[in-house]
Amino acid sequence: MNYWLMKSEPDVFGIDHLKAMPNKTEHWDGVRNYQARNMMRDDMKKGDQVFFYHSNCDVPGIVGVMEVVKEGYVDHTAFDPDAKYYDPKSDPDKPRWYMVDVKYKRHLKRTISLAELKEHADDMLKDCPLVRKGNRLSIMPITKDQWDFILGLE
Repeated sequence: MNYWLMKSEPDVFGIDHLKAMPNKTEHWDGVRNYQARNMMRDDMKKGDQVFFYHSNCDVPGIVGVMEVVKEGYVDHTAFDPDAKYYDPKSDPDKPRWYMVDVKYKRHLKRTISLAELKEHADDMLKDCPLVRKGNRLSIMPITKDQWDFILGLE
């Protein structure tokens, strides 16, 4: 099993949106970064655990846990001219963009803020991409030890 962190803006698609979806499940679309795409397409597997991270908000941080329930498949929103994440250079015969389906598992007991996570950047989270300077990826791997440590902060 792998562990991940996926970022989304809470006013665009937050954890409460995911929880309200039918079967508490939704596709994670709109990723337009090749490195993040590759992780979804090649590395994310059914059953992988994922931290839901709210970004670009008053208190950015980890707010919940979700699970990958469908492995990488073509992001159809790239082909829809009316979609927010339309990519005119994406070709259905040779797709560029992929997505996975995730399912809500639970809210954390509290938001674990980015500021709090950065307090551990010199010890348990020193290799965590989230606290590394300059990391702007919306999807990142988390080690099992980092996962356990972060859950222990709850």
